[in-house]
Amino acid sequence: MPPVVPSPFEPRVQRLREDVRAAGLDALLVTHPPNVRYLTGFVGTAGVLVLTPMRCLLIADFRYAAAARELLTARPAGSLELEVPDRGYDEAIVSALRSSAASRAGVEAAWLSVSRFNWLTSSLAANRSMRESSRTRGVSLIPTERLVEARRAVKDAPEIASLREAARRLSVVARELRSFVRPGRSERTIAADIDGAIRAAGFERPAFETIVASGPNGARPHARPGGRLVADGDGVVLDFGGVYDGYCVDLTRTLHVGVPAPALVRLTAAVREAHAAAMAAVRPGARPSEIDAAARDVLTRHGLGDAFGHGTGHGLGLEVHEDPRIAKLPAALPDTPVVPGMVFTIEPGAYVEGVGGARIEDDVLVVEGGCDVLTDVPIEI
Repeated sequence: MPPVVPSPFEPRVQRLREDVRAAGLDALLVTHPPNVRYLTGFVGTAGVLVLTPMRCLLIADFRYAAAARELLTARPAGSLELEVPDRGYDEAIVSALRSSAASRAGVEAAWLSVSRFNWLTSSLAANRSMRESSRTRGVSLIPTERLVEARRAVKDAPEIASLREAARRLSVVARELRSFVRPGRSERTIAADIDGAIRAAGFERPAFETIVASGPNGARPHARPGGRLVADGDGVVLDFGGVYDGYCVDLTRTLHVGVPAPALVRLTAAVREAHAAAMAAVRPGARPSEIDAAARDVLTRHGLGDAFGHGTGHGLGLEVHEDPRIAKLPAALPDTPVVPGMVFTIEPGAYVEGVGGARIEDDVLVVEGGCDVLTDVPIEI
């Protein structure tokens, strides 16, 4: 018999239950699809999770019923329940919350619309009114922020394995870039070649719309590939990613075609130095703002501080942009130190009208003593 592989979902659910209890809640309604997937393995656009101290209830519609039932067979008995409602989702949510005996149920404020929140609140209130003569308590909905996302920021062993393999495959794609970027080829054609290579490498799909920004378009950090033809002397910013086993990886390289102008050479060299400084700053206990400052200070010293308008990195996982945010954070957001198990990008850039742009991006895993660089591609391809 093949060895039994422990499910990662039960430990995740148990840790979240502890967080829910610490937040003073009796239950949590999880509506963001990546969060539902993280806790159950369910992949679908129509499904919610009701988590209580005793139940982990997945509510999914009939389109995903067969796939959801397969999840149950791979889980310990009773660890995950499934309901395929013959009425609307929200009616099923109300019923599940009322039957849970919860009085304070958390909702994901960032992912629940105001209209849906209001409908659930009024429905629970109406249900309570009909039960005024009973001893059943009412259910109050309490907005919460990033309870699941905080747990997702630190990857467990199966997630790290998926991200390592994804980064290895994306590095293979990156090593082909020189064969795609040649004078006379359009940005749009190059982007299509990269997307094809991503799928050929075994990815489910690109993680986002591939960026190919040549010549003056390089001064636009998120330029969309168009009909411009690559010419001798161009810098070409190539930013692309893939989704493998549900997990996203992301990589950027800046190629020079022919002999670039001295100003572009200097700009790219400064970005390369900033990238190295930020990579060296990644270690357990470092604050995101400190890692960001390591890159930003280099570019400022080169007179390019104003040319670097985005953050130095972002978390990777079931979404291509998630916690932690490696940036000059506003005072309203916590600057929580990074810890082993976090995976994020390091991607400083500089963009100057009339010169072009440069960005260098790699994916790193925080480990004891520093970081592992998951993407294995030379800076200069």
